[in-house]
Amino acid sequence: MKKRLAVAFTGPSNSGKTTLILKVARKLIHDHGFQVAIIKNDPKDKAVFDVPGKDSYKFSDTGAEVIVTSPTRTTYFSKQHKELDEMIAMFGKFDILLVEGLKNLPLPRISIFRDVIDTDYFPFMNALAIDHTITITEYPLPASVDVLDLNDPDMVIDWILTHAKVLE
Repeated sequence: MKKRLAVAFTGPSNSGKTTLILKVARKLIHDHGFQVAIIKNDPKDKAVFDVPGKDSYKFSDTGAEVIVTSPTRTTYFSKQHKELDEMIAMFGKFDILLVEGLKNLPLPRISIFRDVIDTDYFPFMNALAIDHTITITEYPLPASVDVLDLNDPDMVIDWILTHAKVLE
């Protein structure tokens, strides 16, 4: 059985987390042939998944757990918080899990910053992805943190394949 890997991405709003995850996921899938799963945290509960008035919205609005299936996709609507292992079980088969947010998960973490680095992230990061707007020598970066180029998804993928957590 092939190892399944997981890594998390954190950083402030508008730092480029989603853009980097999209680039990495596309390359992992199309260039490397991996099956990728993605979990995105929505800490402010503002994501919109359905349109009021549609059947799936009406079903979900009852408070029930809802699965909408079609020939091309399956969507799961849940009104309950799920722990990481429960979310992983829902995905079934995948090679690499990319998690956006969820700072408290015990996963290797790539923190993403542009313009300025919030040093409060230092104790929680294993790698730092930055662009030309950051002068890294201006920060007391821990020696154990790898510095990655935010605009080089291949460098990020190499780091993930070497440092990601192996899932049971």
